[in-house]
Amino acid sequence: MSSSSGTNGEGVTKNDWLTNGGDGKVQDIGVVETPKVEGEWTVDKCLATVTTGKLSEGTNSPVPYFHMLERLKTTKREGWRRFGIYRGESISDHMYRMSLISMLAPPSLASRIDLHKCMKMCLIHDMAESLVGDITPVDGVAKPEKSRREASTMDYITKRLLGNVNEGQTGEEIRAIWQEYEDSETLDSHYVHDIDKVELLLQMIEYEKRGDKKVDLGEFAYVAKKIVLPETKEWAEDLLREREAFWAGKEHVHGERGVEGGVSEDHAQQQDKYYSKTE
Repeated sequence: MSSSSGTNGEGVTKNDWLTNGGDGKVQDIGVVETPKVEGEWTVDKCLATVTTGKLSEGTNSPVPYFHMLERLKTTKREGWRRFGIYRGESISDHMYRMSLISMLAPPSLASRIDLHKCMKMCLIHDMAESLVGDITPVDGVAKPEKSRREASTMDYITKRLLGNVNEGQTGEEIRAIWQEYEDSETLDSHYVHDIDKVELLLQMIEYEKRGDKKVDLGEFAYVAKKIVLPETKEWAEDLLREREAFWAGKEHVHGERGVEGGVSEDHAQQQDKYYSKTE
């Protein structure tokens, strides 16, 4: 990607404008904040806050959908912000690595899953967060409400944006794969749910290492307790051993042990509700 440093006609170069922050907001255009709405959450209330303008609906072009996907690139994963990591991974960063991880299914598992669909599921499962945002266990949003917001957003994306693209078939496929992940009843969805947690463990350790033990993100290791397949449990165990070697000799939180490992009772309960299928 190239850049130029031409002037704006007033003797100020583009580089000067960028360096000085322009109107004070240009430095923030690469990050999208989750829309804030008053009263009951709806898709249209969220769309009214989007600064890039209303997307065209009901067309036979996928371009409006392409624009919506940009929000996944620029919306940050929220959990890390509580620890001061404000320039961390985006939602699509997370999903992209998940998709690459899914390709490494061990033979004992690969023969029993639809790997192509699993790769798609990794890239689709958090698509609703383009408007809903990354709702975490500590945000206090009840699971039924979180599910309602996400389902409404997926209906908007797959019907209002993609309903007339390829006769609606692509939108229907995306919606069905997303719902399969949400229902979490198939082996494919269990595999992707596990990868979701493995990717979190990877990022947790990588941030801790980059921070040179200045930040303890051990509470996130609690997700290791929620991994269900033997093959992905083995990956998680490898990661936890790697983390123990890194923290050797220094006190730290063992989230995988729950409350006994230093996770607060409140946080453990929040995690249990978040990952429950019924609450």
